[in-house]
Amino acid sequence: MPPRKIFHLKLRSGTLTLGKRTLVMGVLNVTPNSFSDGGKFFDAQRAVQHALAMQNDGADIVDVGAESTRPGSEGISVAEELGRLLPVLERLRGKLKIPISVDTQKASVAEMALGAGAEIINDISGLRTDPELARVTAQHEAALILMHMRGTPRTMQKGPFARDVTRDVVSGLEQSIATAKKYGVARSQIVIDPGIGFGKNYAQNYELLAKLPELAKLGYPLMIGTSRKGFLGATLAKNGKPAPVEERIWATAATVAASILNGAHVVRVHDVAEMKQIALVTDALLSLSTIRKS
Repeated sequence: MPPRKIFHLKLRSGTLTLGKRTLVMGVLNVTPNSFSDGGKFFDAQRAVQHALAMQNDGADIVDVGAESTRPGSEGISVAEELGRLLPVLERLRGKLKIPISVDTQKASVAEMALGAGAEIINDISGLRTDPELARVTAQHEAALILMHMRGTPRTMQKGPFARDVTRDVVSGLEQSIATAKKYGVARSQIVIDPGIGFGKNYAQNYELLAKLPELAKLGYPLMIGTSRKGFLGATLAKNGKPAPVEERIWATAATVAASILNGAHVVRVHDVAEMKQIALVTDALLSLSTIRKS
């Protein structure tokens, strides 16, 4: 178990330290068609209540997304995305005490979100959709999460998949990092995410989790999102049918523990209270391993 490097993200609300313990990012989908919660928090007030509940359950960050990126999904307009997102951000202002991340691929949405209180931008396209998003992030001195995705949400699970998934992810992330720096994002403000489930087949997702130490060599903090995803449903399949989303919590827990042991700094999850426990216990094990090596 390799020791995690310590990183510091400078946010308006203070410095976020990554690596001393695993940070838990709670997912808040304000969409009508999320694969995981099916529009459960599409109503702004319910979304706000859920964000506060995740904070109470131990979340360190809340990641708000207003555009579904489930396999096969179509994009939405800037106006529609902002119409879903801004009421939630406005109602959370002054109530939520932890940083807000916004999951978007659009520079104009990022601009409005950062002005409404967000401090982190989470781009699943790794700046391939809209490189100007990096400039906006840099101007606001916000943090930027760069994820690897092969294809687009509409096409990503149709293949073809990479022959060497680790090489493909490393190469893609290196390009995203170069673009971010070109547009002025400081190295210290970048987090990388291999994009589990985004343009990878089921076996490749497991391979990436096993090879996280290779991704860590890029020199950036790692965020991993496995929560409730399709490859877990396939692994738990019965009679040829994938396990339903609500029955993937313990499979998620196994991948969260594995991610932390292999170097993840942040885990992005739906079930915050449960995964917080997993993170605390796995961190204790990781800490013991580090002490013994020192």
